[in-house]
Amino acid sequence: METELKTKVKGLIKPSNVYWTTDPEQPVKLRLEKEPSIEPMSIVELFDDIVEKYPDSPALMYKNEQLKWTPITYSEYKNKVEQIAKAFIKLGLEEHHSVGILAFNCPEWFISGLAAVHAHGIVTGIYTTNSAEAVRHVLDVSRSNIVIVDDAKQMEKIHQIKKNLPMLKAVVQLNGPYATYVKKDDGYYRYAELEHMNVEDVNEEYQKRLGKIAINECCSMVFTSGTTGLPKGAMITHDNIVFVAKAITKRFNNFKAAEEVVVSYLPLSHVAAQVLDFYVTLANAACTWFADRDALKGTLVKTLQDARPTIFLGVPRVYEKFQEKIASVSLQSSMLKKMVASWGKNVILRHYMTELTTGKSNESWAYKFARNFIISRVKYALGFDRCMIFASGAAPISLETKKYFLSLDMKILDAFGMSETTAPHIVCPLSGPINMQSCGTPLPGCDIKIINPDENGHGELCMGGRNIFIGYVGDEEKTKEALDEEGLMHSGDIAYVDDKGFVTITGRLKELIITAGGENVAPVHVEDLIKAELPGISNAMLVGDRKKFLTILLTIKTEIDPIDMSPKDELTTEALLWMKELGVEHRTVKEILDAGPCPRVWKSITDGIARANQHAISNAQKVQKFAILPHDFSIPTGELGPTLKLKRSHVAKMYEEVIESFYKE
Repeated sequence: METELKTKVKGLIKPSNVYWTTDPEQPVKLRLEKEPSIEPMSIVELFDDIVEKYPDSPALMYKNEQLKWTPITYSEYKNKVEQIAKAFIKLGLEEHHSVGILAFNCPEWFISGLAAVHAHGIVTGIYTTNSAEAVRHVLDVSRSNIVIVDDAKQMEKIHQIKKNLPMLKAVVQLNGPYATYVKKDDGYYRYAELEHMNVEDVNEEYQKRLGKIAINECCSMVFTSGTTGLPKGAMITHDNIVFVAKAITKRFNNFKAAEEVVVSYLPLSHVAAQVLDFYVTLANAACTWFADRDALKGTLVKTLQDARPTIFLGVPRVYEKFQEKIASVSLQSSMLKKMVASWGKNVILRHYMTELTTGKSNESWAYKFARNFIISRVKYALGFDRCMIFASGAAPISLETKKYFLSLDMKILDAFGMSETTAPHIVCPLSGPINMQSCGTPLPGCDIKIINPDENGHGELCMGGRNIFIGYVGDEEKTKEALDEEGLMHSGDIAYVDDKGFVTITGRLKELIITAGGENVAPVHVEDLIKAELPGISNAMLVGDRKKFLTILLTIKTEIDPIDMSPKDELTTEALLWMKELGVEHRTVKEILDAGPCPRVWKSITDGIARANQHAISNAQKVQKFAILPHDFSIPTGELGPTLKLKRSHVAKMYEEVIESFYKE
């Protein structure tokens, strides 16, 4: 239903009689509440408001050529955005067409993104891990006139495909070295040339375009990082983005304007990182620090120590890596230090479990002592000494990991969302009683509905509100599959809502395993049970769709190659400790497998699975067989997507023979 607008509106709303579209040039109706609590406005107007109020506050912090941290204030940020926006117009950016950004997180990513929007264009992020063909698909579907690339490696991808992209007019490289073909006459530019370009001749055109920007138009395309098929381009409007940024701010009402700090390291082509690093920071005049491009190879902690963020977003694997590192350091400690640390962690965990259950905080002397004199050292070493909000998204995080960080005085708040919901739709509150197995409650102004629930209330989670995307570009069939007649986004996730309004995700419709006996099994639950019993196991993938019983593929924790992030054969410290406890001297996965596989390792895993099976919901959900795979899962080896989600169908094909061997009579 269309709602009459009864609140102040900043900016233009173009007339429309549709709520969804597949055309990036078509405006849509705003899905407003009867009395909207968040005023509709464009990103440009939000930016202008913040620049006016906080011109001298640092907006972006980066390392210069001398590796010194250098700030860009909000007023400098605005000037840079306007210069690049005009340069884009001069290079041929058409209205409602895209600027693709194929680069690691950096100030130029943010500046180029906002410049595209200011020029009445669209910003489209592209994963740097994409192949040349995948990049071509995104640039083609998004109708990109300009693409910004990181370096010579990414430039080469564009050079290979440019002839197949008739709408692409300019390619801009951020960092050298530059190939010999990077010449302006051929449509290849250095970013510095845009910064110094004379743009006076497009001032009038720029002002005209600013005046045409409408709140209810597409300004961003986020290509889903789905694990099957070519990615779809979700079209996001100004209202989607500003609404979500301000709804998150309302949920965490302790944000302090011009004081918050975020470290940007997760891919900005992913909606969660883009919304937090780019737009939530903008809405709060916060400062975004940019991590090194090899942050996930080990340098992230150094940036965290320098920045000391107040807000941190991680995917579960990032938190697990922190946990492994802390455990590795702990192993080197003396027995006395281990005993003191264990006491402190237990005291803090008990404090939080009581708080989460009752909603009341009773800060005992033991808790204060453990927090201030024991555990604070761990937080300081990680750069988290002033961090108040730890969020996790993109994939489910295990209960064990949450409890581990609670014991370190770090409450990880689960969040759930999609590209199609402009990132988080459901977020755990910061205080009060919380269901730790849930992903939280809907943000203010966001709606949820469980459709086709079973006898336990479990059904498909559907979401509605001003944050819902307006359609997949050029794909009416998929848009109609995603959005129903009520305007609800069908997530494809199975969930239930408890009596306090907390939403718990129990699986995905497409990932749901249905055994030969007709039992529905959510794989993540079973996988987490087994990993909790076997700390030396890194990844687990449940198998058993249309089979008589369940089986599982397991990988052992190994070191990661710092160059290409592929898994090495050498065991991690935690896995080596496991081997020591078993009385064997294996130091690699190959040695374990060559030993038979090693009977002691095999028995340890068998016993761990038996313990996990005791917690199974039914006999049909017990795992009967397993295999140890030759290497861990990773992005380079193909088992994980760019946001570290498990590509189940791909893994099933990779290990088809292993899986078939489970079920041979």
